[in-house]
Amino acid sequence: MSSSLRFDRGHTDDLMAFLMAAPSPYHAVAAAAARLEKAGFRQVEETEAWDGSLGGKYVLRGGAIVAWYVPEGAGAHTPFRIVGAHTDSPNLRVKPLPDTGAYGWRQVAVEVYGGTLLNTWLDRDLGLAGRLSLRDGTHRLVNIDRPLLRVPQLAVHLDRSANPEGLKLDRQKHMQPIWGLGEVEEGDLIRFVAEAAGVDPAEVTGWDLMPHAVEAPAYLGRDRELVAGPRMDNLLSVHAATAALAAVSAQPDAELPYIPVLAAFDHEENGSQSDTGADGPLLGTVLERSVFARGGSYEDRARAFAGSVCLSSDTGHAVHPNYAERHDPTHHPVVNGGPILKVNVNMRYATDGGGRAVFAEACEKAGVPWQTFVSNNSMPCGTTIGPITAARHGIRTVDIGVAILSMHSARELCGADDPYLLANSLTAFLAG
Repeated sequence: MSSSLRFDRGHTDDLMAFLMAAPSPYHAVAAAAARLEKAGFRQVEETEAWDGSLGGKYVLRGGAIVAWYVPEGAGAHTPFRIVGAHTDSPNLRVKPLPDTGAYGWRQVAVEVYGGTLLNTWLDRDLGLAGRLSLRDGTHRLVNIDRPLLRVPQLAVHLDRSANPEGLKLDRQKHMQPIWGLGEVEEGDLIRFVAEAAGVDPAEVTGWDLMPHAVEAPAYLGRDRELVAGPRMDNLLSVHAATAALAAVSAQPDAELPYIPVLAAFDHEENGSQSDTGADGPLLGTVLERSVFARGGSYEDRARAFAGSVCLSSDTGHAVHPNYAERHDPTHHPVVNGGPILKVNVNMRYATDGGGRAVFAEACEKAGVPWQTFVSNNSMPCGTTIGPITAARHGIRTVDIGVAILSMHSARELCGADDPYLLANSLTAFLAG
């Protein structure tokens, strides 16, 4: 690492606060927007006409946010530098008819969202968060951040095979949390949540609610060199990208040859196919409207997109000391070793040689070390919003991230230095 770069514990402290403030994608974009507002950004509505004014702006749609900063001197064909991320995490989601139970236990009916590690949700104190949709068409955020729910594991005395043979969980039968005692009452959960949100239950017409672990993020290890916490996949990247965009917007405009952009999408964990997902039109629409609002033509739009680059920032796999054989034998990313460049020749990641050069240059400018991740040929490779962004918008995209352990667990593990290193590399990239 360059001697000019010193680990800033304050950045990781702020990440931990961000994780606590963002138990759902809707809270995540609200927390990101609040940070951007402090940096001088202002919200614009999609249903209103946009002007070509300079400065920072952002759009909120559900659990997604797209923010951009137009510096003085930017032309209609000025390319974009984009950091893409996602706000959702694998978890449990409340069903439309949530009130259930048996044998004197009151339970909440939930559906499994994304590829979560089911066992990590067992025997945890869980809160409940998300949004309520009201009769007048508005939404109300709600966060019951106290022990409310629990998915109890079957005692080992009643499942003697759990340890020698491995725990087997049925997604339908075994994952319904308990939240009280007594007879099941239809509408009881939503009445309780509505009252916690300060709204009349009769005004609630829909909901997007999800349990979350209430245990706070924490430094871990002999020298506190690790961080354990929820939703690092992928709020770690959302937080770093928000900090980077705010930092770049504070630089002199003359130093910005590109228009820096943050694009944080929902629904990455189940395929990105929604109006707030990366496979939807949101990013392309926002970028096009920005070009046209500054007096640009379709030709300007084409020129801007052709010169643009996106870093798709998502967590990746650090080498696991107990399962090293699952990793590629010559690529072993380590925590606190700096961000990782993700490569897959079958385009599960969008990185190519030219994209590698862009990322390497940003890290060099920031004085940040970086690593490379490649999957073991015998293991299936995951994917990200990177290939989707590249294919949908024709924008060169590079897949990067931070190496972690316990990905898709209710509580993941990263190096305490890496969030700051990622934010520095993203700042250098956005600044050009």
